[in-house]
Amino acid sequence: MSKRILVTSALPYANGPIHLGHLAGAYLPADLYTRFQRLKGKDIIHICGSDEHGVPITIAAEKEGVTPWEIIERYHTGNKKVFERFGIDFDFYGRTSSETHKKTSQEIFLKLHEQGVFTKKVQEQLYDEQAAMFLPDRYVKGTCPACGHPEAFGDQCEKCGSSLSPTDLIDPVSAITGNKPIIKETEHWFIPLGDFQSRLTEWIEGKKDWKTNVIGQCKSWLDAGLGDRAVTRDLNWGVPVPLSEGEGKVLYVWFDAPIGYISATKEWAQEKGEPELWKKYWQDKETSLIHFIGKDNIVFHCIMFPATLMQHGDYILPENVPANEFLNLEGRKLSTSKGWAVWLDEYLDEFEPDLLRYALGTILPESKDSDFSWKDFQARVNSELADILGNFIFRTISFTDRFFDGTIPELNNPSELDLNTLNEIEAQKKKIEQSYQSFRFREAIAETMHLARIGNRYFTETEPWKTRKENPQLCGNTLHVCLQISAALSSLFEPILPNKMAQLRKQLGLNQPVQWDLITSNLLKSGGNILQGEILFEKIEDEVVDNQINKLKERSDELDTATKVYQPLKKEINFDDFAALDIRAGKILAAEKLKKSKKLLKITVDLGFETRTILSGIAEFFSPDDIIGKSVCVVANLAPKKMMGIESNGMILMGEDSSGKLHFLTTTAEPGSPIN
Repeated sequence: MSKRILVTSALPYANGPIHLGHLAGAYLPADLYTRFQRLKGKDIIHICGSDEHGVPITIAAEKEGVTPWEIIERYHTGNKKVFERFGIDFDFYGRTSSETHKKTSQEIFLKLHEQGVFTKKVQEQLYDEQAAMFLPDRYVKGTCPACGHPEAFGDQCEKCGSSLSPTDLIDPVSAITGNKPIIKETEHWFIPLGDFQSRLTEWIEGKKDWKTNVIGQCKSWLDAGLGDRAVTRDLNWGVPVPLSEGEGKVLYVWFDAPIGYISATKEWAQEKGEPELWKKYWQDKETSLIHFIGKDNIVFHCIMFPATLMQHGDYILPENVPANEFLNLEGRKLSTSKGWAVWLDEYLDEFEPDLLRYALGTILPESKDSDFSWKDFQARVNSELADILGNFIFRTISFTDRFFDGTIPELNNPSELDLNTLNEIEAQKKKIEQSYQSFRFREAIAETMHLARIGNRYFTETEPWKTRKENPQLCGNTLHVCLQISAALSSLFEPILPNKMAQLRKQLGLNQPVQWDLITSNLLKSGGNILQGEILFEKIEDEVVDNQINKLKERSDELDTATKVYQPLKKEINFDDFAALDIRAGKILAAEKLKKSKKLLKITVDLGFETRTILSGIAEFFSPDDIIGKSVCVVANLAPKKMMGIESNGMILMGEDSSGKLHFLTTTAEPGSPIN
């Protein structure tokens, strides 16, 4: 067991506010883990901050007609404040625009430069002559070569998800002037990641307890072979390259942003009055470094940043990178540009933070994408927080207040049920601890709530509303046991519900959370006093969540109407070309997934006169069982095509909406009928 733990959360870009997707990926999981380890008495710090360099910042500034500094100042300040309101308990929240970060990044770059690691290469890049600048990927727009989307960026098509380079785009234009850029040579420094291939492979293969999604993505990159990666780029916003020949160039944001963890830890140490303390957390092998990130940052934290640290030689490497998958919203991919997001500051203006900490914690996308919906949020609050936890606490405390004058009863001649129920505190504590230590936070939350379920069931089985008259001692035993469970819950739930548990502890006469190892079935002393207090959780009415759903849809519709882009019409054809297509009505008889493909479904279609096998790339949108029996339109005279060793005979016609979702073109005609 390490002496100390350093937790980092991915640095959010300071070009927009925090939304639920951010929370589910890197911030709530890290906070749950950090709070748990503090209860365990560990020496642990949680470091984060704003990523204030890179193209997204400059693009946001240009859109608003302000300076990049105005953008980062606004969002750094706002995001830091909203994290505090939500209860994300960072030890330090830094920023990559600080002088400490600039100096730290340049020192690490120079160390690797002096070691002779970097290579210099001349590249051909797109250049905007009117703006007199090379165009980074996000400053180039054009038609996606993969799907034909006319508004693809130079790094990625947001419609089909293809990774691109600016020169891949068809008819690229500058996002600054709208002009067609020219190709011009520029020189940059590169890190040859291929030189680290064997070391990184050996290191990653030794991580037996890492998540399969993290290992899988790393192995995919390693199996493909690592190449050279640029560490500088042509921009006027960022950390300047600290070499005379690097004038006009900055460190690539992928290189300098993770160094922000180090520079922020330095600033934390300076703030504590111990400037050298940061070294214990970054250069002492007795420290465990844990990176909490979303899956889009896996490669940077598991391959690129470790390669930099390996080469430098003075720093520890991450012990674990428990990356989460993506959070969807109301069944759709979360999209800030389309207004399909729930912003944290807006949430906090209407709801308490602990409600979302719990509801979101129960659906964290730990191993696969998950979905947040307002109806599920309501159900979690009403049926679990209010009906299970809140109801148990209220019944216990109100009975004690009414029938024992707010005094904790003694436990006399306990029954086997009494003792077994008290033993459940220790049993559940062990399960919860194992879950936290393994980064299974959904499971930890479920096991914590299960103790409240146990308490509720015990309260009902012992019927104190009857025994208070028939046998007050039995009633007293029931309330003693339930109060001990309540006290244990006030600390076991501390990582998840810090505000509500502070309220509960005040009612129980406990001043602060109990250290984890001291949580027992005897936290409250008989004869002590408790306070009635307020109900912990109020139920959420249907009207409230309906308003949230309507607000989400209205905002998305407004943005969608304002920004909707239609694909351009394809090349004009004559009637004979269209008439050559033989489109028939068909009925899907069977469907199954192909084992080695994420996208393809093998579909059996009845065309009336014969049965066809058709492979269709719709597996990410439909499950096989959902499409059986559908009447569809099929291009029946399409030349056969072999895929994954299977011959596909035809094409099922689909429509695609603005969100990228596919829809069958259906027909009521009988199988085999021509469609003209």
